Amino acid sequence: MKPLHVFLFLALYASWVICKPTQEKKGRVHHNKDLSDHQHDDSKDFQYDHEAFLGKEESKTFDQLTPEESKERLGRIVEKIDKDKDGFVTHAELRDWITHTQNRYIYENVNKHYADYDQNKDDKISWEEYKKVTYGYAAGEEEFYDIQDKDTYRKMMKRDERRFKHADKDGDMIATREEFTAFLHPEEFDYMKDLVVTETLEDIDKNGDGIVDVNEYISDMYSAEGDEPEPDWVKTERKQFLDFRDLNKDGKMDRTEISQWILPHDYDHSDIEAKHLIYESDKDRDEKLTKAEILDNWNMFVGSQATNYGEDLTRRHDEF
Repeated sequence: MKPLHVFLFLALYASWVICKPTQEKKGRVHHNKDLSDHQHDDSKDFQYDHEAFLGKEESKTFDQLTPEESKERLGRIVEKIDKDKDGFVTHAELRDWITHTQNRYIYENVNKHYADYDQNKDDKISWEEYKKVTYGYAAGEEEFYDIQDKDTYRKMMKRDERRFKHADKDGDMIATREEFTAFLHPEEFDYMKDLVVTETLEDIDKNGDGIVDVNEYISDMYSAEGDEPEPDWVKTERKQFLDFRDLNKDGKMDRTEISQWILPHDYDHSDIEAKHLIYESDKDRDEKLTKAEILDNWNMFVGSQATNYGEDLTRRHDEF
């Protein structure tokens, strides 16, 4: 029996052949996500900070807690953030925590399927385990059985192996949960982003010359049927390529230009929020936080419905 991954790929591959592409390839460009849908205005409330620090769903849970319960849970979180256990939360540690909470849905999705790959139950996934589950291809086998397009599968597996090696920091071809997450979602990890550029270049560069011209760029989004005229959005994309993608105006995109296209240097929301929380809580101005400093300003970090309600009453009273 073929793995589910195989059936999904065959269905997707068929759709590439027979379906007209959608109007834009949104998945190519990876923007930094907003930390919250709320306005960041501390003079009104701390809801933005709560969702930035905890994530949207977790912040709802904290809203239901009493102040005492909220502080207790925050204390446990602080211990997790302080990775080197030196008693201080640095800007880098806080930024990494905020980034992690914003990507929690990714980790939850990986954890949901982790046991399917971890066949020997050692809480790690080896390349051999992944290969066998995904491709039905055990170590030492030379052929894919019951698969017609074997060359396509070999290419897919070779590409997966390269990405697995890149994600595996210690080079033992055995991935921790963090490394396996980087393998499945490379765009979310800085050390994987160069590989994201490589894979994008390979996908679009049809003639294999190591660059992307305007026709290859358009072909990645749109395939004309017969002699139909190009839609207006395609003409706009051609202009976008010439005006904004091809930065040095040589008629093509190289690796640097592809990187700036798919991995734009956006406003780093996690970095700015980490600086903000430290600035507002750092009593001795040593640019790092103790557990006590965080708990003293706990309402900005996590809050609770009871405290927020009390603040609302006070604010209303002051307005009269």
